[in-house]
Amino acid sequence: MLIKVLGPGCKNCQTLEKNVREALSRLDLDADVEKVTEYADIMAHGVMSTPGLVIDGQVVSYGRVPSPGQIVELIQSR
Repeated sequence: MLIKVLGPGCKNCQTLEKNVREALSRLDLDADVEKVTEYADIMAHGVMSTPGLVIDGQVVSYGRVPSPGQIVELIQSR
């Protein structure tokens, strides 16, 4: 599983990465977590409002910071 956190490194982006790692810990999953900070790469995913969250190539959230529980649900629904 590849999870991408899209954002320039702002506080919300850092919080989203922390929440992703917490969700993975709750699920006892090992996944690659990649930070994407270049605006061209972020926009290539169609995300215009950061932070964005991409799971296995699909944008599942943008413009907000889902809680670890919400991220667990997003991962489980995949």
